[in-house]
Amino acid sequence: MRVVRAAEVIELSLRHVGAVTIVDLHGRLTAESAAERQLVRTVRRLLAEHHRNLLLNLEDVPQIDSLGLSQCVEAYTTTTRQGGLLRLEHLQPRVNALLHITHLAQVFDIFEDETAAVASFAAQH
Repeated sequence: MRVVRAAEVIELSLRHVGAVTIVDLHGRLTAESAAERQLVRTVRRLLAEHHRNLLLNLEDVPQIDSLGLSQCVEAYTTTTRQGGLLRLEHLQPRVNALLHITHLAQVFDIFEDETAAVASFAAQH
């Protein structure tokens, strides 16, 4: 018997703290959810609306695979090429381990505390 799973969807919600746009992600950022490229589309839309300080809250993201990771990297490169800053916060242990194994923890600024993450944008400009 073959089990067919419905495509998983990553849910994104936006909130603003001062000049920082926080993107709260909910769900797995995997091949099933990455096919929609929702994260990259959202980042491109925010940049088009002149939001340049982006903070991805990964507190509710228990898993990221290679396709999900590629979306994070594309979101980062797109943001930095347009003069913006993209940072990560609240990584789950598996996600944190993946970023360290792939050496991407050296690329992304990662925070455990949202207040410190938001303050870091002001310090950068």
